[in-house]
Amino acid sequence: MRAKRYVRTWLELLPGITAAALAVSAMPAVHAAPAPSPVLAARTSSSRPSGPAPPVPAEPPDADAQVPAVARLWPVGTRPSVLRAWQPPATPYGRGHRGVDLAAAPGSPVRSVAPGRVSFAGRVAGRGAVAVELAGTGDPPLRTTFTPVRATVRKGDEVAAGEVLGTLEADGSHCPTSCLHWGLLRDRTYLDPLSLLPSWLLHRAPSRLLPVPTARRQP
Repeated sequence: MRAKRYVRTWLELLPGITAAALAVSAMPAVHAAPAPSPVLAARTSSSRPSGPAPPVPAEPPDADAQVPAVARLWPVGTRPSVLRAWQPPATPYGRGHRGVDLAAAPGSPVRSVAPGRVSFAGRVAGRGAVAVELAGTGDPPLRTTFTPVRATVRKGDEVAAGEVLGTLEADGSHCPTSCLHWGLLRDRTYLDPLSLLPSWLLHRAPSRLLPVPTARRQP
C-alpha cells in the first residue's frame, strides 16, 4: 500500500522535473571574457604615460637682449673693418671665436667704448691685455677686453668713453694682418661686443655727394 503511494507521487512529480531540465538546457551559455595576452598587455601599458608629461625645455634667452648699447664709439678707428665676427661656442669649452677682430695698424690708439673702471692691465701669455668693467651695466657688470694692447692705464683707473687705454701691439699670431681682438663678458659668459654699439654707430648711413653751389655770372 505504501509502495503504491510512493510510485504515484513520483509519477506526479516527473513532468515538472522534466520541464525544468528542458528549460535549463535551453538557456544561452554565458562565456567569460578571455584574459588579454601578456604581449598585448605589455604594449598597452608601455603606450600609456606613467605620470605627467616631461616639461619641454625653454629656448635660451637672447644674449644680445642682455647687453645695453652703451658704447659711444669704436675702440679703434672710426668704422674699422670686422675681419672675423663673434662665433659663440656650442659648449663652454667648445671651439668658437669669443669676440670680434677689428682691422687696425700697429701703434693705433685703443680707446674705452664707454665709461668704466680698469679691472686688468698687464700681460697674459706674453700678450698685452686690458679689461674695463663698464659702469651702469648691472651686477655683475659687463667687462670688455682688448688684446694685444700695450697698456697706458693701470688697474683701478676710472676711464671715460673715448679715453685711450693703450696702443695696439704687432702680433701676427691671431689675425693674418694686424688686428684688435675685442671681447665682451658678463661674469664668465661671452657675449657679442658689437651688441654694445647703438644702431646709429653700427650701421652708419652711406655718404652722399652734395652738389657744389656755383656763383652766378654777372651780366
